[in-house]
Amino acid sequence: MVNDVRERAAEVAEQVRDPEMPMLTLADLGVLRDVDVEDGVVVASITPTYTGCPAMATMRDDLVHRLNGAGFPRVEVRVVLDPPWSSDWISERGRAALHDAGLSAPGPAPQCGPVGLNLGPTRRAPACPRCGSTATRLTSEFSATACKALYRCTDCLEPFEHVKEI
Repeated sequence: MVNDVRERAAEVAEQVRDPEMPMLTLADLGVLRDVDVEDGVVVASITPTYTGCPAMATMRDDLVHRLNGAGFPRVEVRVVLDPPWSSDWISERGRAALHDAGLSAPGPAPQCGPVGLNLGPTRRAPACPRCGSTATRLTSEFSATACKALYRCTDCLEPFEHVKEI
């Protein structure tokens, strides 16, 4: 019985969309870590894409609202910080959805461990999601959200957002 409730709750939670990139579900983005049932309470665990992500409250509220609306009256959302989220957790379906929406998906995330302090610009070579060219130029390190950078393709001249590797 608990497994049936958990599975139904997980199906609902897995359909909740990211408030900043609505072409992705929280599951495809990799921030939805787990859905469980504890003493009759549906517990959804999420991990922020980065510390201080302003979308976390909306993610929490959206999960609670959707689960309540699906007949789960008692819902708790837990924030899990360890291990920290990685852009490698974005599913293949999520990467395809980013591309289809005109965003460049992140490449492999940097390796974990000690990170040398580098105050220079971050070097990336994202492909243009419109024409596929790698002749791109950084316009702004920050775009509509802190987790995206703004680029311009020097072949087709179209601007595009790139989801940063984290």
